[in-house]
Amino acid sequence: MSAAPTSAPPALLGYKIAVLVFIENSRGEQLLLLRAKAPNKGTWSPIGGKLETALGESPFECAVRETHEETGHVITAADLHLFAMIAEKAYEGASHWLLFLFRCTKPLETLPSAMEEGRFGFFSRAQIEALPLPETDRTALWQIYDRHRDRFVALRADCAPEKPLEIIVEQITPPPPPPRPL
Repeated sequence: MSAAPTSAPPALLGYKIAVLVFIENSRGEQLLLLRAKAPNKGTWSPIGGKLETALGESPFECAVRETHEETGHVITAADLHLFAMIAEKAYEGASHWLLFLFRCTKPLETLPSAMEEGRFGFFSRAQIEALPLPETDRTALWQIYDRHRDRFVALRADCAPEKPLEIIVEQITPPPPPPRPL
């Protein structure tokens, strides 16, 4: 008698840990990078990068380093507000991501020079909607920024390609105020 066929277990995906840094100029325009490399090649997104985990780098240290490396903007951890942490499952079906989202409170006035990663532009929030964006940025990231940039939210997202994007709020600090009676 032969054994019934078994399906292979799902592939185990590793975690990548990264930061995104939202930087504005004094007019309130967002600095975005037109990415020249994967992931998100050919789309506009905030600057960022992966933590140097072998060095024990913290998310704040990474945000300071990436901001300087990519833009030349010199900041400290005191210039950053951590407004979101997102655990993304199966992003593009390739890996899990743990993302720390920061808002830089120190404006950047001059457009950084183009680099190997891509070229920069400043955009109003309305202009961003018309840009080519990574799909998860369009459907989730900018709404998270709009709603939570002045507080903190922890989220998890199921980004598996075969499913619709599902985002679950795990905690908001401080919690939103209760609805007011009509």
